[in-house]
Amino acid sequence: MCGNIMSAPLPAIVPAARKATAAVIFLHGLGDTGHGWAEALAGIRIFLIFRLVIQNFALFSRFDIIGLSPDSQEDEPGIKHAAESIKALIDQEVKNGIPSNRIILGGFSQGGALSLYTALTTQQKLAGVTALSCWLPLQASFQGPISGANRDISILQCHGDSDPLVPMTFGSLTAEKLKTLVNPANVTFKTYQGMMHNSSHQVGVWKSLDKSLFYLI
Repeated sequence: MCGNIMSAPLPAIVPAARKATAAVIFLHGLGDTGHGWAEALAGIRIFLIFRLVIQNFALFSRFDIIGLSPDSQEDEPGIKHAAESIKALIDQEVKNGIPSNRIILGGFSQGGALSLYTALTTQQKLAGVTALSCWLPLQASFQGPISGANRDISILQCHGDSDPLVPMTFGSLTAEKLKTLVNPANVTFKTYQGMMHNSSHQVGVWKSLDKSLFYLI
């Protein structure tokens, strides 16, 4: 679905209402832009203290999605390259004065997949991950509990039970895999009846994010 890696435009940034003491780095899905997500997420009350950074990846700046089945081939170089870009964003937020353990990674679809992979491979201790309608890339490369800084990280997954692009089965399998990699008590998997491959105020995804981001931080 994607081609060669290209340089990504600058992220969409929603500043905190007062001096930021935490940050959310949110990764949108393939072919989307950060500005729509910025408008939606900026309305959540937690951003009184959060600086919101929505990475505006260009269409070709992610990794190739070769297939969406458990045995599909994966673009390992592209996934790792994209994860390094997110780690650089984390480093930049730390330079801006936000401790890494006050930074939450989040994302939708391909962005959620990348947020999960990055959190499990970075050496920076993070506050948590929110992963919407997604999966864990390169699952076979993780064998047993991770030994990095985020082995006790809190993870919230949200998935619609009518998702035709990333079936809920993939989400539930990912949640079970995550419970073998980090503290299982810290993995929460929420499903939403009738929701397809999108997010919705009506089914409570934003309410889940609102409460969970405060909890994670």
